[in-house]
Amino acid sequence: MKQIACALLFLILAAACARAQPTAAPSGAPTLSPTVAPAIQAQAVSGIVVDSQGQPLSGATVRQQGTPNAILSDSAGRFLLAGLTQSKEVTISAWKEGYYCANAQAAAPATGLELVLRSVQLNDNPAYQWVPPTGENSCYSCKPAVTQVWLDNDAHAKSAGNIRFLTMYLGTDAAGRQSPPTRYGTTRDYGRVPLRPDPSQPYYGPGYKLDFPDSAGNCAACHVPGAAVDAPYDTDPSAVSGVNAFGVHCDFCHKVAAVKLDPGTRLPYPNMPGVLSMDVRRPFPDDKERYQIFFGTFDDDNVPQEDTYLPLFKESQFCAPCHFGVFWDTVVYNSFGEWLQSPYSIPATGKTCQQCHMPAPTIYNGAALTNVAPGKGGIERDPLTIPAHTFPGAASQELLQNAVTLSAAGQLQGQRLIVTVSISNDKTGHHVPTDSPLRQMLLLVEARDAEGRALTLLQGPTIPEWGGVGDPARGYYAGLPGQGYAKILSELWTEVSPTGAYWNPTTLVSDNRLAAFAADTSSYTFAAPLEGKGTIQIRLLFRRAFKALMDQKGWDVPDILMAQQMIAIDGP
Repeated sequence: MKQIACALLFLILAAACARAQPTAAPSGAPTLSPTVAPAIQAQAVSGIVVDSQGQPLSGATVRQQGTPNAILSDSAGRFLLAGLTQSKEVTISAWKEGYYCANAQAAAPATGLELVLRSVQLNDNPAYQWVPPTGENSCYSCKPAVTQVWLDNDAHAKSAGNIRFLTMYLGTDAAGRQSPPTRYGTTRDYGRVPLRPDPSQPYYGPGYKLDFPDSAGNCAACHVPGAAVDAPYDTDPSAVSGVNAFGVHCDFCHKVAAVKLDPGTRLPYPNMPGVLSMDVRRPFPDDKERYQIFFGTFDDDNVPQEDTYLPLFKESQFCAPCHFGVFWDTVVYNSFGEWLQSPYSIPATGKTCQQCHMPAPTIYNGAALTNVAPGKGGIERDPLTIPAHTFPGAASQELLQNAVTLSAAGQLQGQRLIVTVSISNDKTGHHVPTDSPLRQMLLLVEARDAEGRALTLLQGPTIPEWGGVGDPARGYYAGLPGQGYAKILSELWTEVSPTGAYWNPTTLVSDNRLAAFAADTSSYTFAAPLEGKGTIQIRLLFRRAFKALMDQKGWDVPDILMAQQMIAIDGP
């Protein structure tokens, strides 16, 4: 109701100003009309928003700093912001996309307030030196709590040093032992083609550098974008240092001004991963008016030569360049595209990536953060306006345990025990699992008699071979009652499957992952236990990579329990 009242008041004011003499207000700013109720006059500030050349700016957001009380400037740049406390000095801010924030102090009633917006730079400075997350003159020195939460939680901060990424890139295991170089053979139709690894030689898994020793590839375009921005095809991610050793660091993300998407598909263009699909704006420190630039989520910031709001930071499109990838015409990872095709992408009813992966408030030392830069220009804010830089993902047990819903039932039918299990992806805005084709879900269905002996499976699906052939007590589940959910790729020439070496041509073998709001039901028939007594245990596990590959690479990554259910069998 307050906003409606402000809007009506502004219409009255605009009409009054149209009848006033041109000299009635400085810089063309409106004055409060005598016809406006005195009580409202006492609670309002009016003025104009202009650019650095003095030209009026329409559609600028004018706000009582740190509050929801805001209004847009009209076609002549004029505004009237009501709902203020009489005689109390407050900060009035202004912002429009493409401009830095601006602000000024005012106490209601006041007229003629002029807010000048400077445009942000349109070009990029390759000579700029990234601001480090930690140390002197760092992100931490200004925003310690936000930065520490990011350092403690976000996998983006570790993307350059991730052992799984680096060992896949280099073709080594976790101990640094490298597989032999890729062997090649010759075919009549296709010429030189790769061969399977020599079984007589030690093998520590695939590696990009084994297949392409003379190329750095474009892996750094997503994993180390700050280093790759000027050389997306010539940056070795295993050789970065300094700021870029943090991977996708703070200063890089907050320099992304736009993403480049195909308007037809709304996806990144083919062969344009990471920085190749980003418009990055590094500032010119020698420019006194635009010496720095940080894009963020506040339109009322206190540093008008550095900070500005960018709506893209609250939109899923910001994530698209690094969460959609097509290699050799095969879609390999696509969490953004999966979200785009789901009901979650409907603005009125859905959710953005940020709402799930940057949930507000930011919790620091057990309390909700209310000031991102205390003593450095930060102000007190509603904690729900400060997103957490936690980015929970494939390593987050809490997130995974809130991804799907599992339900199961067991029933004795004569000499048979029928178990039905349903999994519904009712809480996730993309496929489960998503992105890396190494990820999988394993559904284990165990039925035992009263003495703990496993009941014989008479009919029903079993875990595929890629679930691991070996001792179930050590996580090798192939052949056990259950299901595996994964995107299975096969290398075109060697036919190695499943594979994560998608830098080579691959074909899609199968994909039974659960899309948003999709469900899967499976049924299992066991021999009934003696005397009709026993238990059924159902577990849904998340696994980061295929068991055979983890053995080759020496990755020690425990499975994460996503859901489980126990059912007691107590006679017919």
